[in-house]
Amino acid sequence: MQTLVLGPPAPTPLGADDQAAAVLANLERHWRAGACVALVAAAEQALLQAELGRGGMPALADHGAAVLLGSGGSSGGRRWCLQPLAHLQASADATGHWLAGLGIDPAACLHLNPLPLHHVSGLMPLVRVRRWRARLAGLAPALLRDPSVLVEAVPLPADRPVLLSLVPTQLRRLLAVPAAVAWLRRCAVIWVGGAALDADLAARARSEALQLAPCYGATETAAMVAALAPGQFLAGASGCGVPLADVELRAMAGRGILEVRTARLSPGWLENGTLRPLPLAAGGWWRSGDVGRLDGAGLLVHGRWDGAISSGAETVFPEQLEERLRRQAAAAGLPLAAVLLLAEADPEWGERLVALVRPGGAAEADGPGAAAAEGRTAAALLAALERLVAAWPAPERPRRWQLCPELAPSALGKWQRQRWRRWLEAQGRQVRYQPAEP
Repeated sequence: MQTLVLGPPAPTPLGADDQAAAVLANLERHWRAGACVALVAAAEQALLQAELGRGGMPALADHGAAVLLGSGGSSGGRRWCLQPLAHLQASADATGHWLAGLGIDPAACLHLNPLPLHHVSGLMPLVRVRRWRARLAGLAPALLRDPSVLVEAVPLPADRPVLLSLVPTQLRRLLAVPAAVAWLRRCAVIWVGGAALDADLAARARSEALQLAPCYGATETAAMVAALAPGQFLAGASGCGVPLADVELRAMAGRGILEVRTARLSPGWLENGTLRPLPLAAGGWWRSGDVGRLDGAGLLVHGRWDGAISSGAETVFPEQLEERLRRQAAAAGLPLAAVLLLAEADPEWGERLVALVRPGGAAEADGPGAAAAEGRTAAALLAALERLVAAWPAPERPRRWQLCPELAPSALGKWQRQRWRRWLEAQGRQVRYQPAEP
């Protein structure tokens, strides 16, 4: 991660340290000076510098102590989102109020942080613990990749509540190791966000009595704006719970697009060298781009509006179909490691779905003679998947299936759909399996 202090005469390295306490001390030193600090992944530093080079620093300096963080939806595109320190602190206060409602004293907690600091959910633990006067422990990414090592390296205290933030990919990896499951059981709250929590993953967590709290938020909202209480999760409730105390949520009539109103909305995004204000509807509502519904049980997110497609005059949400396909494939015992549904233009239907598939299990075999065996196994998997969806409504059925051995979400569990669209376009018409048209 590269950390930059934004201000005249030019951005300079902040001297990032791997220790969370040292990083927080550095951040606070620059915040006390009223600086805006950019937290950026090393691979994206050039993108940010290009934006700053177009004159964005003066606009950022107007907002005083702040951070600049990368933000991007499922449809692709990178934005640099400004969040004043006061907004981050308000978010920490709202989360502390939520914990107190569960009977947990925020000041008594140990907050574990396995997420990168250039992501808002990785930054917020640092802000929370300082605001609450609690304790913090950072978890190196390598520990999450090897859960057995994590359990030995990070024993959990018995004298204080432990808080943990995860993305679904990390949760799935931990659930695969019995010792890590026992370790997770000692956590008082496990926030899970950043991507949809699959029904099968939720069921597994319930079966292990894990205190999961599925949540919803964005960089533009200074992280979490709604969370489901662990007790409700364990009782079988789905979704992301009710809004936090300083947040209002609503679903746009007719389309279901979720809108957020809170005093901690970002002032805007850095675009083409200037700070472009966040577009707000009348009354100060920000349209998130996510689609869902609100009822007595709270918030249920269906997926991204900008990821939905129109097929045969029907609105189709690929994320929901991906979860359904994974669930049915698991029930049928099919070796499906990952699936992603993308749209292609179709003269008759408007758009039709294409399925990218990464086989798992035996279909990933390697070694002498493996290529021919892999081809047979993968072709059989694609044919079996096509039979599995035969009863689905025609707009929801993929029109073709493409093997993609490298298919995987990002480290934060998000699907970079624009990246995989480019990958698909690069394949041309080299299709492994195409079912008959309905």
